[in-house]
Amino acid sequence: MKVEIEPGLRLYFDVEGMGLVPDGNIVREKPTLVLLHGGPGMDHQGWKPHVSPLVDLVQILYIDQRGHGRSDRRPAAEWTLDCWADDVVRLCDALGIVRPIVWGQSFGGMVAQHYLARHPSHPAKVILTSCSPHLGLARKLAVFERLGGQQARRVAETYWLDPSTDHLQAYLQVCMPLYNTTPQPNTASSLARFNTELLDTWNRTELPGLNLLPGLARATCPVLVLGGEEDPVTPIEDQRDIARALPAGCVEFHAVSGAGHGIWRDRPEPAMALLRRFISTPLQDQVFS
Repeated sequence: MKVEIEPGLRLYFDVEGMGLVPDGNIVREKPTLVLLHGGPGMDHQGWKPHVSPLVDLVQILYIDQRGHGRSDRRPAAEWTLDCWADDVVRLCDALGIVRPIVWGQSFGGMVAQHYLARHPSHPAKVILTSCSPHLGLARKLAVFERLGGQQARRVAETYWLDPSTDHLQAYLQVCMPLYNTTPQPNTASSLARFNTELLDTWNRTELPGLNLLPGLARATCPVLVLGGEEDPVTPIEDQRDIARALPAGCVEFHAVSGAGHGIWRDRPEPAMALLRRFISTPLQDQVFS
C-alpha cells in the first residue's frame, strides 16, 4: 500500500496485526511500532519475519523510506536526514498515528536519532539498534580486522574512503559476511531494489561530517539502545556513545554478547526478551538507573 504524506510523495507501507483488539466487552488499542529500516538504499524486507513475534504487543508498521524500495524515489536533494526524520511525523499524521513507538535499525537508527532530536515530544518510546551517531571509521576498521584479518580491514577502508560501485561489490563479498555471527539468508531479492545511487550520495555528502550526539540531549521519552558486541559496522562503542549522550533518566542500554549487526538475527531469544519488556512496560513505570 502507498500513502501520500506530502504533495507528490508517496511512501510504501505494510501492516502486521490489528490496532484495535477485542478484549472482553471492550476494544483495546495497541500502540503502533514504526520500523525504520537499514541501508541506506535498502527496503523494509530485512525486518521480516524477525519482528513478527511482537505483534501481540503492537501493531507493526513497515515502511520504505523516501527514495527506498517501493516508495517514491524523489530528487537526490531530498535524500537527507532532515527529510527522512520529518517523514516519520508526516507519515504518522497521514495515517492518524499518535505517540508511536519508533524503532530504527542501522541507518534507520540514524534517522531515528535525528527524528528524536527534531521531534522529541512526538514518540512514546524510541528503540535504537545496531546504529552509530557518526561514521566512526577507525572503530569500524579495528573490528573488521579483528573479525576478518587484514583483507577485511583493507576492503572496508577502501570502500568507506571511496564508496564507488566497484568498491561496493568487493565490500559486499568480503565484509558483509562478517556483519553477523550466524549464517544469514540470501538477500538477493532485497538487493534487486537496492538504490545504489542513494547509498553513494549519502556516503559522499551527509555521512562523512555527521555527528548526531549533541541532538540526543533533547530526548524526553524512554529510549532503548541495543547493540551486538561482535558488530563491525556499528561497533558497540558507538552505541555506548549514544547511551551516554541521552539523558540519564531516559535511556536503557544493553550490549549483547555473541551478536553482530541486528542482534535479533544472532541472539533472537535475549533480543526479543529485552524488546518485549521495554515495549510492554507502561510509561509511568519505566524507570532507568
